[in-house]
Amino acid sequence: MTKPSIALYGIANCDTVKKARKWLEKNGIEYRFHDFRQDGMETVPLESWLKDFGWQEVLNRRSTSWRALDDEQKNGMDDETALALAAEIPTLIKRPVAIAGGETRFGFKEADYKALT
Repeated sequence: MTKPSIALYGIANCDTVKKARKWLEKNGIEYRFHDFRQDGMETVPLESWLKDFGWQEVLNRRSTSWRALDDEQKNGMDDETALALAAEIPTLIKRPVAIAGGETRFGFKEADYKALT
């Protein structure tokens, strides 16, 4: 049985993304990295993430980007608003996002990554 290739989405200078990439490399797991800033948001499956998981799981409400939103934006948040804002401000997305074998994980937890591989 071959290990699934992982699609990893995030921002290269994010500490949590760095931890995930280091873990994948240390464990010899192949992955494709998509940097929101470098590679753009056009091919990011953001709409399906929001449909499948909801904005509460997709957006990082502890991020600096979230704190920079005004109260009206935060209080009126829904999937449609999240789609527009995250496409414009990708640092709102909880990082990294790992996809393998039909499974999606937000953030980095070693146990989650072991389950993906």
